Amino acid sequence: MDALFVLLGLILLIAGGDFLLKGSVDLSLRLSIPKIVVGMTVVSFATSAPELIVSLQSALQGFPDLALGNVVGSNLANLGLVLGLTLLIGALDIRRSFYFVDWPVMMLASLLSYVFILSDRMLGRTEGIIMVVALFIFLIYLLRYQKPAITEVPQEGVNILPLYKTVFFLLVGGVALWGGSEILISGAVGLATRLHISERIIGISLVSVGTSIPELSASVMAMIRQEKAISVGNLIGSNIFNLLAVLGITAIIHPIHVIDEHLVTVDLLWMLGISFLVLPLVFFPKGQRLNWKDGLILLAVYATFIFTTFS
Repeated sequence: MDALFVLLGLILLIAGGDFLLKGSVDLSLRLSIPKIVVGMTVVSFATSAPELIVSLQSALQGFPDLALGNVVGSNLANLGLVLGLTLLIGALDIRRSFYFVDWPVMMLASLLSYVFILSDRMLGRTEGIIMVVALFIFLIYLLRYQKPAITEVPQEGVNILPLYKTVFFLLVGGVALWGGSEILISGAVGLATRLHISERIIGISLVSVGTSIPELSASVMAMIRQEKAISVGNLIGSNIFNLLAVLGITAIIHPIHVIDEHLVTVDLLWMLGISFLVLPLVFFPKGQRLNWKDGLILLAVYATFIFTTFS
């Protein structure tokens, strides 16, 4: 029954994330926002919504390791699993902003989260406020300084939905995310108890992979449609949102106290490692490009992480 709850919760989260994604992207098209900005903001926020709802509900219900493990595991899955699989479909050309904005901000957010949690094994309201403020500063910079520098591809053949459909997608998506998170947490905690494994392991593997499916779907579809700007921006942006928005907002509402030390001594270090790994993969051997070989490396790193987690 617990496994069924997990499955049902994931289905609702995926459906809710997809509805929210459709509504959000349509809204951004109405506002004529450039595609790369859509990827770094609108799509990233929509695809991070499952992580936010699950982590917030987990913390409020007294399962802090599930809340933190979900975010750390999702960031690992975004770069190791999602980016790895995406690169098997096709190569990605890396924009200049990756070196000077996207990757540095992701690394700074990762280091900031690690330092905050390392100091006292908790993420409190003050740290949460700092993280959310940092996110707003990043978004203001992105929208103000990067938007004029982008050469936009004409939006030919794009059909904007009627307004009532946009509102419907946003509302149904939000309700599905909330209901899915309640069912998923109930099933995940029950499954962890039944199998005698920690909430951390369930959160960092099963739950995090489930909540990363919207990122996988968005990235794969972006590659198929040749919307590579959205694909790169979505993954980097989602990791930034997961750390600064999901952990930040959760900590403000309910401080996160780490119970399982492995989250600090092992999992967060894996997250920092794979986040850093993306940079040398971009530079070598030719630079400014990621291909299927890089995808295999990322998948191998992620598989190793999962194997060591359960061993």
